[in-house]
Amino acid sequence: MRFDGRVAIVTGAGGNPGLGRSHARLLAERGAKVVVNDLGVGPDGRRLIRAEAEKVAAEINDAGGEAIADVHSVADEESARAVVQTALDAWGRVDILVNNAGVGVVAGFDEITPADIWTLISVHLMGAIWMCRAVWPHLQAAGYGRIVNTTSGGMLGSPGLSIYGAAKFGIFGLTRGLAVEGAAHNIRVNALSPGAATTSFECFYTIPDRAALQAFTDSFPPELVSPAVAYLAHESCELSGGLFDAGGGNVSASYIASSAGYQNPKLTIEDVRDNLAPILDQSALSVVTDPRDPSGHLNETAAQMVPKPYQPV
Repeated sequence: MRFDGRVAIVTGAGGNPGLGRSHARLLAERGAKVVVNDLGVGPDGRRLIRAEAEKVAAEINDAGGEAIADVHSVADEESARAVVQTALDAWGRVDILVNNAGVGVVAGFDEITPADIWTLISVHLMGAIWMCRAVWPHLQAAGYGRIVNTTSGGMLGSPGLSIYGAAKFGIFGLTRGLAVEGAAHNIRVNALSPGAATTSFECFYTIPDRAALQAFTDSFPPELVSPAVAYLAHESCELSGGLFDAGGGNVSASYIASSAGYQNPKLTIEDVRDNLAPILDQSALSVVTDPRDPSGHLNETAAQMVPKPYQPV
């Protein structure tokens, strides 16, 4: 599966070992021209471990690929536009966006500072929004595009990751909405949660047992995540709005599902209390497919809803 003639932007691609670096190298190896974007502040945002887009771009070029470095931030609207402009100035087009940039903060909800809260939201959630906004008109005009957004298992709940998880779940919501809006323009948008031993892991976690740590490092290299990302970025991929997990050579799909529930047109508080069993029953789950109908069941009202004209403030 090749990417000849395609131009890809991979954000947060300067770390080594890093997911973005691995994604960029694989796409370039298969023929894509790649913008290697990284602000250079490292996985903690504090420059303790540097990330270098120039080095990764040089690696790709030395291997016979074609890449250029970009050091703009994704967390600012104008700066995100500059990332996209880098691709346009070099190659006159952009086809693929991999939103991988991120910084980490592992802290309890009662101890994390307001500054770190804003950093997580700005880089992860707003960074994905600004990058998608910057690339969107170009994909629409071309009638083609592939976007892969990076989520995380932390969005399902993990100690010290409440804000990070909120940002990542927001990215999934963005993915679902853009999948709907992009369908008419042949723009496919998917989300992927990676599992890999990277500089980010080294910053925030350790495994005390050396043998176990080595086993994790050996079994979960970033290179075993990138094939799933590259497939979602390929022109043959017709999937959109999906949530995938990849790590250690395993690729799976995650779903949001709804129970059959309990219905009563005269519903009371006590009805909810007394009917928790059918409300929570998992024997007849329905996978939620239509973002306009979060219940997962046929909803005639949702199907008839037409948005009113937008009134900008």
